[in-house]
Amino acid sequence: MQDKLASFSIKNWADDDRPREKLVQKGSSVLSDAELIAILIGSGSREESAVELAKRILASVDHNLNELGKLSVNQLMRFKGIGEAKAVSIAAALEVGRRRRTEDTAKITKIKSSYDAYELLYPLIGELPHEEFWIVYLNNSNKVLHKCQLSKGGITGTLVDVRLVLKLALELGAVGLILAHNHPSGTLRPSEADKQLTNKLKIASESLDIKILDHLILARQDYLSFADKGIL
Repeated sequence: MQDKLASFSIKNWADDDRPREKLVQKGSSVLSDAELIAILIGSGSREESAVELAKRILASVDHNLNELGKLSVNQLMRFKGIGEAKAVSIAAALEVGRRRRTEDTAKITKIKSSYDAYELLYPLIGELPHEEFWIVYLNNSNKVLHKCQLSKGGITGTLVDVRLVLKLALELGAVGLILAHNHPSGTLRPSEADKQLTNKLKIASESLDIKILDHLILARQDYLSFADKGIL
């Protein structure tokens, strides 16, 4: 039985089927998501190979690595063939990937489009299970002066203090603001509360010669821009 189990280890696969060797010889970019996760897993079971196990795990999250990254160690361990060590390896690798993307967005210093704003904010709030409201403060060249969380709440919504938003804008010398919040439900449809809050901030900001440039709703690797949609 031991020999049979060993045959499912990656090191015993044919060369063409060994993702570790494939990575070394051809580079990581040619590997599928399942093959990369199989390397983290190391070995499968009598019933399935590491790649097959990885495919099963990916299928459970609709082949979305961001959704996979949200699974806890305990949730990963619910898959047959995944023990604590393998679950920790998967969770750690995906967290490294998330942090790498966060570092990449730190290089964004000027907002030229709604997509730039999305790239800046997605690593911060795009995958959260709860709702948060953030503000990006810009100077007259649309360079980022500061970004911060204004509120944190449940899935049903957040509370935003307009006075705090404008107080910080004046302190920073900001002339433009980008509003942003996430929808953990996945919907990109703005609620009436979203629209009312945007209008409230817009009116208050105009009296101080500060412009609301956009309001983004982020959800599951996608976003909605109030400015792009003409509803600002």
